[in-house]
Amino acid sequence: MNTLGVLKIRVRRGINLAVRDSFCSDPYVVITMGGQKVKTRVIKENVNPVWNQELSLALYDPTLPITLTVYDKDTFTADDKMGDAKIDIKPYLDAINMGLEGLPDGVKVDRVQPNRENCLSDESCILWENGKMTQTMLLRLQHVECGEVEIQIELINASNRRGGLYI
Repeated sequence: MNTLGVLKIRVRRGINLAVRDSFCSDPYVVITMGGQKVKTRVIKENVNPVWNQELSLALYDPTLPITLTVYDKDTFTADDKMGDAKIDIKPYLDAINMGLEGLPDGVKVDRVQPNRENCLSDESCILWENGKMTQTMLLRLQHVECGEVEIQIELINASNRRGGLYI
């Protein structure tokens, strides 16, 4: 199976994450797609953690769901789930397929609004900057009382064919 590229996901920070232990939580993030699984380091005793950590997944099938899950690290028991969110990369891939290389820096290629189909908690901009296309997302965690996670995605080594990925 041919890879379409490497999807870099920079997990920037968590905001107002749920408390799972008596006073605080020790959160970390796990991202899964297909059989792939990557995770951030644990941030001790912090419900507003800053990871600023880059994780990478090989992108073989752009239709596979990508799930971000936040956990609370526990020493003696199973780690507690602190919510999850789906990462929707379709608008980002559509923007790449427009073949817009050569734009001036800082151009907003597209804006994605929060809706029932995505986990965005705020408008997400797809941006052309420093010769690459990125999208920053503020994801609202589901199946939990509160919490958001900020990420940025970027596709590296995408097909060199002119006109995009043909997906």
